[in-house]
Amino acid sequence: TYELLTALGLLLVLEGMLPFLMPDRWHRILKIMAQVEPVRLRYFGLVSMLAGAGLLFFLDDVTPLHGYWSS
Repeated sequence: TYELLTALGLLLVLEGMLPFLMPDRWHRILKIMAQVEPVRLRYFGLVSMLAGAGLLFFLDDVTPLHGYWSS
């Protein structure tokens, strides 16, 4: 639970950086994203999830805590 909350906190910090540092650019990005077809957004979401899952799998395999999650 602690690790999950830590990961969520880090995600929120990273997600908030662009709107905080470059609000005008973030606004333009949101306008562009609003025009993208839902199928393309869904594909981007799938690719992002698979990349994140792959990264977690890789990190679990190479860290000293290997096997920690399975026990």
